[in-house]
Amino acid sequence: MPAIYRPPAGFSFLVKFDFSPNVFDVSFQSVSGLSVEYEFETYKEGGENRFEHKLPVRTKYSDLVLKRGFVFAGSHLYQWCQRAFRDRDFQPANVIVSLLNEAFVPLKTWTVVHAVPKKWSLSDFNASENAVVVETLELSYQYFEVIPPF
Repeated sequence: MPAIYRPPAGFSFLVKFDFSPNVFDVSFQSVSGLSVEYEFETYKEGGENRFEHKLPVRTKYSDLVLKRGFVFAGSHLYQWCQRAFRDRDFQPANVIVSLLNEAFVPLKTWTVVHAVPKKWSLSDFNASENAVVVETLELSYQYFEVIPPF
């Protein structure tokens, strides 16, 4: 019987910051922003009215957005953000995002290089809902690299 390829599920993943060994700083409910695209410059050639030339200029990376239940005690990540937003002490960090299989073995890993906090927010407090308080962290970064599996 031929092998059937099943795309991996996106619910098992791990996020690590190079400055924090803390178990609270690796648990997130969602990760988004692993995205890259090219910016293009258009060039209009004289006498050619059917089209414009589109020339690739540089790559552009989206912000990395991390969401998790609010952690306020013992979080190196929270302290890192506070230093950036309160003290304007930006300390770039590398972030490793791994997509895991059902045995928690990395299938694919991305290293997000030179990340700094861009935005931090909390979900709304609402007395009529029984919802977990979620903190959202947006990171600006230079680029990411895919790490080959072991």
